Amino acid sequence: MVAQAQTASPATRHYSHREILEVMSGLMLAMLTSMISTSVVGTALPTIVGELGGQDEYPWVASATMLTMTVSTPLWGKLSDVFGRKLLFQTALGLFVAASLVAGLSQDMGQLIAARAVQGLGVGGLSALSQVILGDIVSPRERGRYSGYMGAVFGISTVAGPLLGGFIVDADWLGWRWCFYVVVPFAVVAFLVIQKVLKLPKIKRSTSIDIWGATTITASASALMLLLTLGGNQFEWNSVWTYLLAATCLLMLALAVLCERTTRNPILPPRLFRNRTFVLTSVASLFVGMAMFGAMIYLPQYLQIVKGLSPTDSGLMTLPMVAALFLSGVISGKIVTNTGRWKIFPVAGLLIVALGLFMLSRLHVDSSQWLIGADVAVLGVGLGLSMQMLILAAQNGSELRDMASTTSGVSFFRSLGGAVGVAAFGAILTNRLKSEITEMLAAANISLPGGSDVQLGSPDVIQQMPEPIKSIVLESFTRGLETVFMVGVPIALLGFVATIFLKELPLRGTSAPAPTAKPLSKDDLVLAGLLLELVAQRVERSNGRPSALLSAVARMAPPEDGRSEPERARSVAQNVLRPTSRTLIAQATPPRKDLVTGGIT
Repeated sequence: MVAQAQTASPATRHYSHREILEVMSGLMLAMLTSMISTSVVGTALPTIVGELGGQDEYPWVASATMLTMTVSTPLWGKLSDVFGRKLLFQTALGLFVAASLVAGLSQDMGQLIAARAVQGLGVGGLSALSQVILGDIVSPRERGRYSGYMGAVFGISTVAGPLLGGFIVDADWLGWRWCFYVVVPFAVVAFLVIQKVLKLPKIKRSTSIDIWGATTITASASALMLLLTLGGNQFEWNSVWTYLLAATCLLMLALAVLCERTTRNPILPPRLFRNRTFVLTSVASLFVGMAMFGAMIYLPQYLQIVKGLSPTDSGLMTLPMVAALFLSGVISGKIVTNTGRWKIFPVAGLLIVALGLFMLSRLHVDSSQWLIGADVAVLGVGLGLSMQMLILAAQNGSELRDMASTTSGVSFFRSLGGAVGVAAFGAILTNRLKSEITEMLAAANISLPGGSDVQLGSPDVIQQMPEPIKSIVLESFTRGLETVFMVGVPIALLGFVATIFLKELPLRGTSAPAPTAKPLSKDDLVLAGLLLELVAQRVERSNGRPSALLSAVARMAPPEDGRSEPERARSVAQNVLRPTSRTLIAQATPPRKDLVTGGIT
């Protein structure tokens, strides 16, 4: 007999602290490897462009990864519901390894950009599925204990990437191609660790895939990213291309809404957007992504161009931020586990992010390194308190069947915010830089052969410019970056406002029974399964009539999804009680062979 497709939570099995740490070692190693690959190329880009040519395609080497990572994030969560978390995570890891090898073997800029785009697909899967898997094996109450380690991976990668890239480029015996090769061994180790330690129960889920939803969501996000990346650079903002891409984005967005409302198994179920917790955490994550990536991408420009630091030294200057991010994430996670209270951390975190960005906007050409370190440490504290807590809040406020969609949805909005922030902040910096250089050259009565269009080049070239041109360029960069960081302040405050309206729902699953507890007998498993099946039948046959049983079952579902009590109770009966009942009975009764076909039923 073929079991009916159902959605159940793998978290029904208890994982010991040691088992969780083993799984997390593979997840964090994979995430660290993928995040390093996105940051290591920054310091190597001038050398890469010098060898492969194509200066006009320079921005695409960095943006191609972020573009594909953003648009693919919501797809991985849904696909993992169909094909399984472990298989999809390993697929993303294999895709990332293959793309890294191709990137290292690239012979021209087109090949490199294409390989970086495929890398982004793998990174999107690794970042989304790592959170989904953590949500599968750890209850929300216990998740704060481990989420700080996941958040610290991003901070560590921001330092390790530039440091590693600078070392590889400076080492003549390696060459820039090793920026892509170096991550392959770590990815292979992560693959083997996951294969060995990740043992998730096999759960039958619906086998339908929302093809049209995937297509329209991807097309809408792609059109938006192309508009923000190319607008004002490859074409004017007031041009046919701008209106065409904007119209495409809006049209595909409208079609995506229509598809998600009509399909049977949508990638982003419309019911998620009736859940206030999901909406608010997604909005806050969008603004966190804008502020975080905007600051992270352009801070090295200040350190290398204005302060004249080498790529390696600029990476070292972000160490205070990494340490602060790690400590604040770990400490806040332990507090959440012990107290069950989580809302204060994203609220305070977004305020501290705004403060950190304001402090960075006050930096000048002669600011001391101690002051810079203090500023980035404040930013790190804010990010450590907010990033993982927003995902935890979203997961805790979602139904178990929506765990993957909720996690990948919040990650999608954070990545989208990051891509929007990088593009928008880049446009702000470019426009402010040009206007400041023009004004300061005119004020100094300096005329250049090519007008006010100064060819800036690499940080080393800028440091070798003659005075007073060098001072004008450095001051212009400082003022431009001041504007970039100041724009990030109200963006972080908008995220703060969103977290204010979050309702602090109690964290589910206080703690599982001790692993040493006596296991249930087969008779007990069957009895428990039959009782759950009986409860599910009673709920479904109640026809919405008020009862104590109906109210008790309804309280197992999040109260903020806009549905009535009978609807929530029926949802719990169909998606939690009945699948759990069948799982318990299946554990007690081994499969038997079909006498006719010889198959397993």
